[in-house]
Amino acid sequence: MQKSSLLLRARRTLIGDRAFYAMVLAIVVPMIVQNAITNFVSLLDNIMVGRVGTDPMTGVSIANQLLFVFNLCVFGGMAGAGIFAAQYAGAGNDAGVRSCFRFKLYLGAALTLIAIAVFAAASEPLITLYLNESESPERVALTLQHGMDYLRVMLWGLPPFALTQAYASTLRETGETKLPMVAAIVAVLVNLTFNYILIYGHLGAPALGVRGAAIATVLSRYVELAVIAGVSHRDARRYAFLPGAYRSLRVPLPLVRQIILKGMPLLVNEALWSLGVAMLARCYSLRGLDVVAAQNISNTVSNLFNVVYLAMGNATAVILGQALGAGAIARAKDQSWKLVAFSIATCLGMGLLLAAASPFIPLIYNTSGEVRGIATRMLLVCAGCMPVMSFANCCYFILRSGGKTMVTFVFDCLFSWVVSIPLAYLLVRFTALDVVAVYLLVQLADIIKCVLGFVLVRRGVWIHNIVAGA
Repeated sequence: MQKSSLLLRARRTLIGDRAFYAMVLAIVVPMIVQNAITNFVSLLDNIMVGRVGTDPMTGVSIANQLLFVFNLCVFGGMAGAGIFAAQYAGAGNDAGVRSCFRFKLYLGAALTLIAIAVFAAASEPLITLYLNESESPERVALTLQHGMDYLRVMLWGLPPFALTQAYASTLRETGETKLPMVAAIVAVLVNLTFNYILIYGHLGAPALGVRGAAIATVLSRYVELAVIAGVSHRDARRYAFLPGAYRSLRVPLPLVRQIILKGMPLLVNEALWSLGVAMLARCYSLRGLDVVAAQNISNTVSNLFNVVYLAMGNATAVILGQALGAGAIARAKDQSWKLVAFSIATCLGMGLLLAAASPFIPLIYNTSGEVRGIATRMLLVCAGCMPVMSFANCCYFILRSGGKTMVTFVFDCLFSWVVSIPLAYLLVRFTALDVVAVYLLVQLADIIKCVLGFVLVRRGVWIHNIVAGA
């Protein structure tokens, strides 16, 4: 009898009704489709460059690792305003959402200028950090040149990327996920088409290699911006925050202070976390450029399968943020664990699919058997650890939905620098463990985050309406 009662309680806590899943899927499916298509084209892009050779692929992967820091700074900085935008949307306050959108415009412009200045001045020393001196001088020089060629062109794509994120994130926070999805689909088709033309020199175009891949990506970003901004402004009545958005660029100072107070930890968190990811890659690169190439393949492929739990995290922030903004505290508490359970369940399936595909996808690349073998084993690690990552990711977004950004800073960024990076460095430098075994141990360390996240979410520290009375 007691066992039956516990099962019933667990079912009520973790499993929602049909209406709940219909609501979740309506939000998350467009995000999954958008991210899946984007990552699939990134995979094809990666394969196309990889068909040119290992050194071009490695140079591009190092440059993308640096650009990843900028991307996450944009995501993290705008997420601070996004917490308020989601709760304003839940409260029906269009003026508040509009002010959050304007704040994102200012922030995106500032981050873009800083990134262009840094990458233009220091691209060579930054890429050199990942080049192992034990490799042949010719291979190091080729990889460096490919990385610099790619990065220089990609700088032209930073402004449209930042502006697109201001639109797309605000639309999602108001519950509109289809337009960002459509814009991303159009963009990736442009990217794929021009990759084919410019990397290999088809249809009379010159074969530009990695520069062709970068030009295709930059073109796709301007197209994505044109679609998302053009359509949203053409149908501005549907998106209530847009009418008058550029009539004045004023953002109320009290809101600016609140966003900075709540959002700065997110910006710093994403900046330091992305630097931590880059530093982890640097640690693994100490084992040679073959490891860099293999990790590039593993990251690109696994990102395609990770779209489900990453989209579930964003959907969790939107759903719970709107519930908190509307004052529906009981609903937010009830939905939180159901969202976690749904994310983990879907990731079990995605992990099995990734494990099944891991021996075959690396065979597509024009690289050595050693690189393919390392990549396959890294993919198996990613597949096995996916449910762990899913749980930690959901807990992060639950905590963030209520504005607990300092808690998420400790939960996410501090953990990377205090646990993950020292662990990886010590294992790489002072043990003879295989690099994949090191990779597995570092991934499993995230179990600590899962325990911490469980405790914080269960205690309800995240339950807070930050726009009450606004």
